Amino acid sequence: MNIEVRVPALPESVADATVVNWHKRTGETVRRDESLVDLETDKVVLEVPAPRDGVLVEVKRKDGDTVTADEVLAVIDTDGAGVQDVREEPRPAAQAPAGGAHEAVAGPAAQRLIREHRLDAAAIAATGKGGRITKEDVLRHLDAAQRPVPEPAAPTGGVSEGRGTAPPPRSEPEARPAGYDERGMRREPMSRLRARIAERMVEAQRTAAILTTFNEIDMSGVKEARRRYGDAFEKAHGVRLGFMSFFVKACVAALRRHPIVNASIEDGDILYYDHYDIGLAVASPRGLVVPIIRDADRLGFGEIEVSINDYARKARDGALSMDELTGGTFTITNGGVFGSLLSTPILNPPQSGILGMHRIQDRPVAVDGDVVIRPMMYVALSYDHRIIDGEQAVRFLVTVKEAIEDPSRLLLEV
Repeated sequence: MNIEVRVPALPESVADATVVNWHKRTGETVRRDESLVDLETDKVVLEVPAPRDGVLVEVKRKDGDTVTADEVLAVIDTDGAGVQDVREEPRPAAQAPAGGAHEAVAGPAAQRLIREHRLDAAAIAATGKGGRITKEDVLRHLDAAQRPVPEPAAPTGGVSEGRGTAPPPRSEPEARPAGYDERGMRREPMSRLRARIAERMVEAQRTAAILTTFNEIDMSGVKEARRRYGDAFEKAHGVRLGFMSFFVKACVAALRRHPIVNASIEDGDILYYDHYDIGLAVASPRGLVVPIIRDADRLGFGEIEVSINDYARKARDGALSMDELTGGTFTITNGGVFGSLLSTPILNPPQSGILGMHRIQDRPVAVDGDVVIRPMMYVALSYDHRIIDGEQAVRFLVTVKEAIEDPSRLLLEV
């Protein structure tokens, strides 16, 4: 019996999706709940599983096609009949087919990296179960490819002393990487996520009056807390005590004191929120995503750190759900992990505020008349000047600064 594989119900506000990768080809056997194809929306990647065991007999939508909810993607023969004789003979899972890259032996995250970097899967050493290529295998392959190749040692024979060396051989013109024209230019369409990021950034610049205020924070108190309690914290919660949980708690304290920063504009009205859903900007292989820590005011440091680690893993694997990316009343972004010393973060509409963290750097500062070396961080608050006045923005940032420099304030709520 033939059954149809359809596009699942798409998240609210998502009209369509793009077919980005088929894991199976026509004529191949599929198992129930095995991932057949990835669909990319402007926020998340959805995996479409096989509804029954059988054989994939027809693929109706190819990579790059735009599809809508309930549209037919493929047909599966659950009786195994109708399989074409031209299908490939089965081969061991650990064995890549001759003649080039084959991504069917790679997991979804690994496949995306292979496509993005135009790699030959057959050249990647697989360590996964059954010979599958894992994401870590691809990253190791990329790391090895980027290492400088040692210079060959100069020959010691064949040249008489004092007579110089032979001229180097003439090098052939370097071949262009795949996809580039003769002038070294390559064109590729934006991914759905990248196009959505671009749209939202332009929207933020066009609709909000964005202004940024700066301050600097002495991170000595937080570093000392991590030194004293880091091991005990990890034993108690199973995660390391990072800097981000301190900033989440500090921002919640500042938002309580300055609720206008936690507000947004809608149809000429100001919407005030009595909850604190903090978005954390996270870099992923597909681009920037902002998962939400719901009700951050009700969470302890351990719960926040567990959420951060979970979101970072899901972002790397492309496994964030739509619910995890929807909403948010305020956002924190940390360019310091990439070495940024100072920046002006852009708002995440419809939010009215975003805090930018930066690199911690030892700098000389004046303390009680003496010059001392302290670990300092520049912080930046970008805000919508249509509803937030400069004084309110500055006071918000000062509240964050005070809480970070004296973490005991977070416990005493002062």
